[in-house]
Amino acid sequence: MHRWASLRQRTPGPVTDQPHRLELRQITKSFPGCLANDRVDLVLRPGEIHALLGENGAGKSTLVKMIYGVQHPDSGTMLWEGRPVTVADPNEARRLGIGMVFQHFSLFDTLTVTENIALGLEKPGPMAALAQRIATVSERYGLALDPQRHVHSLSVGERQRVEIVRCLLQDPRLLIMDEPTSVLTPQETTKLFDTLRRLASEGCTILYISHKLEEIRALCDRATVLRGGRVVGACDPKAQTARSLAELMIGTELSTPERLPAAVSGAPRLEVRHLSTTSDNPFATSLKDVALEVRGGEILGIAGVAGNGQAELLAALSGEDKVADPDSVRIDGRPVGHLGPRERRTIGLAFVPEERLGRGAVPELSLSDNALLSGYARAPLVKGGMVQFGRAKSYAETIIRSFNVVTRGHRAEARSLSGGNLQKFIIGREILQKPDLLVVGQPTWGVDAGAAAAIHQALIDLARGGAAVLVVSQDLDELFVLSDRIAVLFHGRLSESRPTHRTTVEEIGLLMGGLFNATTEDEDEALHAV
Repeated sequence: MHRWASLRQRTPGPVTDQPHRLELRQITKSFPGCLANDRVDLVLRPGEIHALLGENGAGKSTLVKMIYGVQHPDSGTMLWEGRPVTVADPNEARRLGIGMVFQHFSLFDTLTVTENIALGLEKPGPMAALAQRIATVSERYGLALDPQRHVHSLSVGERQRVEIVRCLLQDPRLLIMDEPTSVLTPQETTKLFDTLRRLASEGCTILYISHKLEEIRALCDRATVLRGGRVVGACDPKAQTARSLAELMIGTELSTPERLPAAVSGAPRLEVRHLSTTSDNPFATSLKDVALEVRGGEILGIAGVAGNGQAELLAALSGEDKVADPDSVRIDGRPVGHLGPRERRTIGLAFVPEERLGRGAVPELSLSDNALLSGYARAPLVKGGMVQFGRAKSYAETIIRSFNVVTRGHRAEARSLSGGNLQKFIIGREILQKPDLLVVGQPTWGVDAGAAAAIHQALIDLARGGAAVLVVSQDLDELFVLSDRIAVLFHGRLSESRPTHRTTVEEIGLLMGGLFNATTEDEDEALHAV
């Protein structure tokens, strides 16, 4: 069974004998040097799940932020259930019945789940009662959360659950979801889709943004396509293929990454032996005797459900967390477990964290300054202890040009970019340093199909040029496109790797459930049970 088959059960069509839930007429919004939305018309009906499609930078996020009151249109009209409205701010949007789950999280690390959710509610009530509501809603919708945990201890996937639950507690009549499944597992996605279908059947309108086009085909009743800030078409997603949807978005034929057999050579670039970690954080996942190696010319993919040790592994490999035994992590034969990120970069490591805004880039800094942060040594952008700002500018412009980053230029702040364009910039910043070893978490989280194909090709080309590449991702389709070998992380333990061409999505799914040592009969029984 195709892994998307379980998502294709559809709710009845949208309710059509009622006024439109939301109607946008000729909505226009511009920023200095950028026309984000150009006379956009959009109609959303009660009870429908409506997809908003477009490349990174097409204007999707700007449009939904205006619906939610975060930004305001320069011109045009918005009608809510048949009457003109001006949404002054998110509080006004919530009072109307509009809720939104943002692509980038708006959470305070030092507060608990309950405290964070309370900040987003107009009348949160007693904290104990709110915690009980959170537990009830999260259990009902299959989005497991502990209300008392601090956000800094949560994985990226768990933080996304907080955002979704906070929105559902407000009983919205229009629910805007911006890349809600980017860090959810297939099982979590299925449960979320069940929730969205139930909400739609009760009359709630869902405006859904995602670059996962099979999700769009499985879930949505209609789709509106933006390109360059304009509406360029509409369609019934279930009548399209994922490829045809992608080509509607980009306006041209979609390229497919070209892979050749791995040309593995020499000693391992990265060796991990008996890597075990502990933490004072009671919610951290300890790594347990992790072992792996990656040679030049190959890509090793690591799959797993969020919260199974991915963050801890990435921190141990990048040098953010030093380990007790220096020899447990080796780069080109050199023990580096005791070295920090700067020293590891000096000897050939490049790193892309899974959280791009805040860790991958400083939101308030320009793109040229963000290029300087990790590229100062290998680019090189520093000479004799002095920053070469002209070189930093040129380097940022090269990244923008080479990776087709949609932005106002090298002076633009990182936070001004759409999520996908910022991801392209960060990936490009690391790849153009021509590292010997690249470790990357969630390389195409929130990235459109065309940009994802370009990033995949860049990673493949880097490996074929002799670098070792390790990719940690929850997207199994991505890992099967990229990887020469795949391993699975579960509760801090890493499975043995398997050649990609000799395994299946179903087998990797079993490993993600912890069946590391299953016999063939065990696997067959488990697959039949699924």
